[in-house]
Amino acid sequence: MKKKEATIYDIAEKLGLAASTISRGLKGHHTVSQKTQRKIIATAEAMGYRSNTIAASLRTNSTQTIGVIVPRLDSYLMSQIIAGMEKVTSEAGYNLLISQSRELAANEARSVQSMLNSRVDAMLVSLAEHTEDLAHFEACKAKGVPLVFFDRVPADTDQLCITINNEMAGYQATRHLIDQGARNVMLISGSFRRNVYSQRLAGYRRALISSKIKFKPENIIINDLTEEAGIRAARAVVEQQADGVVVANDICAAACMNEVRRLGRRVPQQVKFTGFNNDFISRQVTPALTTIHYPGVEMGEVAARHVLAHLKGNLDIAQMENIVIKSNLIVRESSLQDHR
Repeated sequence: MKKKEATIYDIAEKLGLAASTISRGLKGHHTVSQKTQRKIIATAEAMGYRSNTIAASLRTNSTQTIGVIVPRLDSYLMSQIIAGMEKVTSEAGYNLLISQSRELAANEARSVQSMLNSRVDAMLVSLAEHTEDLAHFEACKAKGVPLVFFDRVPADTDQLCITINNEMAGYQATRHLIDQGARNVMLISGSFRRNVYSQRLAGYRRALISSKIKFKPENIIINDLTEEAGIRAARAVVEQQADGVVVANDICAAACMNEVRRLGRRVPQQVKFTGFNNDFISRQVTPALTTIHYPGVEMGEVAARHVLAHLKGNLDIAQMENIVIKSNLIVRESSLQDHR
């Protein structure tokens, strides 16, 4: 037969204390002395007590859980953003329920429904590449679950969005290469369905226009920005005789740069590179990769702080202006004209 689980009443009987004292002690309440708290916790562990979080959530109408949906969990940027969120939420006594869409809208929709079924208190979302219809997020509004978008955000929404200025970042990366002497600059990007890539394209084009350089559609490569995609793109860089390449993440940029060198082109003397995100790899490749620093941890912290403040009734995120976090260009050897 299945063994009966211990309750706070069993612990109370064992210690000769009131059940209310046991409950407060397990929560670390200041009205229970540290000595008594330690005794309660030790007894609870010895008796195999497990807190019934479902029952507690029904009483308080809160699970102390925030849902997070990201496109990919193997992304350095997303791991940084999640780290920032976790730091803020754990300090506030909240947990994160994390899911990845793997860039598919259907997976994203299932994650939304699953999180709502788990009764998350709020949701933080970065959109999948293939998401076009946002209907699956209407259920959040219907259930009164606060929703904040970050990084990859919808073009038209009344929900709070947290981003960097991707158009400016695209401009800075491209203009830097032009200022270092590049005149045939390629752009390797993810799908323009997403704001981060379409806005970086706009910045790339603005940099060309401001330098009186003709835009050439054949200089645009769209792929999934993986290491393998970077290696494949290197052939086009060489064939197009590009002397500058802006890549929308550092993993793809590093792989492309290494393959371009293997194909006989010198970096940065013949081809200059910039990446995006300031991933760990950008500092490990040779030459070190010029990149746009994307403040992922800060973005995660900002998103978490705002949604927690909303849950506590301290602000209304529905009335807030979108938040733009500052990014900056980090110049390294991969793009410098006078590098030897």
